[in-house]
Amino acid sequence: MLHTSESTLHLTSLSGRAIEQLAPTFSTLPNTQHADGQYRLRRYSVIQHLDGKIVDTGASSFVQSEHYNHFQGDVVRQFEPVLESTLQSDAMGELVSLFVAANGLPNGQEIEIHQIRIAAVYDETEVAPEGVHQDGFDHIALVGVGRQNISGGEIMLYNNHDEAPFFKKVLVDGEVAILDDARLWHNAKPIRCVDEQSEGYMDVFVLTAKGAKHALHS
Repeated sequence: MLHTSESTLHLTSLSGRAIEQLAPTFSTLPNTQHADGQYRLRRYSVIQHLDGKIVDTGASSFVQSEHYNHFQGDVVRQFEPVLESTLQSDAMGELVSLFVAANGLPNGQEIEIHQIRIAAVYDETEVAPEGVHQDGFDHIALVGVGRQNISGGEIMLYNNHDEAPFFKKVLVDGEVAILDDARLWHNAKPIRCVDEQSEGYMDVFVLTAKGAKHALHS
């Protein structure tokens, strides 16, 4: 387990059982019609964490301002929701509870869940087409769920957008990086297939929340 001195980064992991439950659900992810839709397959849901349970709000529209996302800023993007069976699984309960506890989030907190498969379809496929960026939230969790036949994909964290990264890491199965999005910037290295004759991809969950601006809990 790793914490930075200012508690802007918390590195932890999910149980093996949780990853066993979550990994197969990525095979259901659809392509989208968005600019990155042919190589970033995605489902998206907004939930409330209420009395220890996950309640789906039914929201399916996602938009970031141009200020934060120069690649697809101010574009309203519609996604198919995360499957109810995935949202209500013990594994998702473990992940959301970990995120809530690490950030000291209140009962009823609204949390956005992105389930993403980045397919290595180019010589180098961008994991983060927007480059070094913030997402406009207070809390983010980046969750490594699976890697198949790829190299690259390391997450990179920065204290400022114009500095070198202070942290680089491949998130292997089950590793969770929880960061203070208001104080850190992030990016990821492109991925490429190791064997070009076989399918390659990286599976991740991204959780985001606003509010409760105090430091991460240890």
